[in-house]
Amino acid sequence: MLDINLIRENPKAVIKALEARGQKIVLDDLLNWDTERRDLITEIETLREKRNKSAEEIAKLKKDGKNAPEKLVKEMDAVRESVKEKEKYLVTLEQKIEDFALRLPNIPDETTPAGKTPADNKLVRESGKLPSFSFTPKPHWEVGEKLKILDFETASKLSGTRFALLKDEGCALERALISYFIDLHKASGYREVLAPYLVNKQSMIGTGQLPKFEVELFRCNEDDLYLIPTAEVSVTNIHRDEFLKEQDLPIKYVSYSACFRREAGSYGKDTRGLIRNHQFNKVELVKFAKAEDSAKELEELTEDAAKVLAGLGLAYRVVALCTGDIGFSASKTYDLEVWMPGEKRWREISSCSNFKDFQARRMNIKVRYADGRKDFCHTLNGSGVAIGRTFAAILENFQEEDGSVIIPEALRKYTGFDKIANK
Repeated sequence: MLDINLIRENPKAVIKALEARGQKIVLDDLLNWDTERRDLITEIETLREKRNKSAEEIAKLKKDGKNAPEKLVKEMDAVRESVKEKEKYLVTLEQKIEDFALRLPNIPDETTPAGKTPADNKLVRESGKLPSFSFTPKPHWEVGEKLKILDFETASKLSGTRFALLKDEGCALERALISYFIDLHKASGYREVLAPYLVNKQSMIGTGQLPKFEVELFRCNEDDLYLIPTAEVSVTNIHRDEFLKEQDLPIKYVSYSACFRREAGSYGKDTRGLIRNHQFNKVELVKFAKAEDSAKELEELTEDAAKVLAGLGLAYRVVALCTGDIGFSASKTYDLEVWMPGEKRWREISSCSNFKDFQARRMNIKVRYADGRKDFCHTLNGSGVAIGRTFAAILENFQEEDGSVIIPEALRKYTGFDKIANK
């Protein structure tokens, strides 16, 4: 959520910043409601003061054994009713302001590249060597199906399209990736947590999924709970409505979770394989930092996510997303993309973002500094990384001409085998 003081004091700058995201926002209603709200609060406070003064006067008369004048009593009753009505309208007005403000995206960081589409994203660096093959590499779904470790047909029978059923060594590889990622991130100082997959509406509002992206979420109507689209939601809300001590920052969490997304806006895209499923596994990194440190923490977070890809021997690149491509809550984002030789393209495997105080304002997470100051915390998160997409990248990058797949050395102590071969 944006700071209402910033919007009030410099609306033109806010409009310009949001236009850089491709958002044409009219703030007139919000500013009018805000002015009306502040005027109304002043009126209510004045009336309360008048009501209290009348109440004191009536109480003094009663103490002296005198009856309060009927005019004074009626006047106080009228003021009391007026306060009730104005307070009731104030609640309605504040709800309108909140509903509007919750739909405003974050302001891009000044270092976020300007641009309108993914074509304007900026390549930061590439790492690793692209694999070479003496044969034509196959896409991961073909490799996995021939090895009988991926079964999309049965998954479709069970649940419909965009689901996968893993079997045998495929299950072991999935577990190995989860354990490898978590162990590596714990060694970098992240604290492991395993959070609920079902969260309440306030948790979804806190990280920015609601109200903007309700169509993308799976909701359990009877319980008014939502299945998380990412562990970011439950983990970041751990500190909702809390004060964090300056000396404890940065706080760093790593969390495995299953994730659930409708993919409502991706009709016809990536309908085959593991790239865009309704259910998938992911290891998430979440940070809480001081405002002055969050830029540095984003760079380190991105490096932490990249470590797992380097450790697996996968070629990857880092891309800075432009203003028109960053997510709703993000101020700055780096995407990690892994090379997929079977598809002959780069695929996003992680997004690492600095949200600054945008989420913290929605969740009321503040820092209590040693000098007594209090301010909103900055939050960051990134996939560390997406399990299914890494699974797919391993099948494509380490496939052999006979259809087998070599297991990266870093995973072998978890899998117990170094190769998946045709049965």
